[in-house]
Amino acid sequence: MTTDANKAPETSQASSKADAEEPAKNEALVLLKDLVVIVLFYLIFTTFGWGSFHIPSGSMEPTLEVGDRIFVSKLSYGYNRYSFHFDPDFIPEGRLFDDAPDRGDVVVFTLPYRDHNDFIKRVIGLPGDTVQLKHGRLYINGTLVERTFLRDVNYTDYNGLDQRVKEYEETLPNGVKHRIYERTDKGDYDDTSLYVVPQGHYFMMGDNRDASSDSRVLSNMGYVKHAYLVGRADITTFSLYDCDQGKDVFCPAGVPLGRFFTLID
Repeated sequence: MTTDANKAPETSQASSKADAEEPAKNEALVLLKDLVVIVLFYLIFTTFGWGSFHIPSGSMEPTLEVGDRIFVSKLSYGYNRYSFHFDPDFIPEGRLFDDAPDRGDVVVFTLPYRDHNDFIKRVIGLPGDTVQLKHGRLYINGTLVERTFLRDVNYTDYNGLDQRVKEYEETLPNGVKHRIYERTDKGDYDDTSLYVVPQGHYFMMGDNRDASSDSRVLSNMGYVKHAYLVGRADITTFSLYDCDQGKDVFCPAGVPLGRFFTLID
C-alpha cells in the first residue's frame, strides 16, 4: 500500500521541476520579444531612413571601392514601392514626399527589367538633356564637360587583374566635381550617338568609365525611370576593401580605415 508520506516527495519533485521550467520559458519569451523589436527597428530604419548596401563591382571606382558598405538616404527622393524590401506589388510606384535628384548625385536604383536588381551610378543627364561621348569626352547639352588630369594609377582590381588608368577630376555643368577613371579614350562606349533623356528619366554613368555598363547601353540599362530610384548614397560606413590592390588607401595592419565613414561626392 502506498502511503501519503511516500507520495509527498513525488509532488515536491514535480513542483520543483515546474518552478525551474517557468523562468526558462519567461527568458525565451523576453528574448523573442527583443528579437522582434530589433527586426522591426531594422525594417523601419532601412525603409524610411537609410538603407544599407554593399559595393560588389568596380564600376564606381574611384568614388566607391569594391567591399565598401554604404548608407543610402531613402528620404532624399521620397518613398514608393522600391523603397521597401522585395519591392512589394501592392505598393504603388507613385512617390510620397517626391523629390528629384541633382546632377552629380550618386544614386541607388532598382531595375524591374533586370530581375529587380539594385544598381549604383552617378546622375549625369536630367530629363530633357542631351548626352554624348566623343573620343572619351563627355558632352551635356552640346557643351564639353571639363576634366582635369590628376595622375596615373596602377592597381590590381578585385578580379586580380592589373589595371592602368588615368584619374581625372570632372566638373559637371552645375559645378559638382568628382573623380573618374579612364583606361582609354577609345573604348567601346567612348564614341556614342546623341542621347536625348526622356521626361521622367535619368542618364546614369559609372565613374569608372571604361568598366561600367550604364545608360550608354540602351539595350541593357538605358534611361532610368524616376520611379525606380531608391535613394542617394551619402556615406560609407565601413569597408572590406582589399588593401592588396595597391591604391593609396590608408590601411593600417591591412584594415582599410581610409574607407570608413567617408562622405560620398
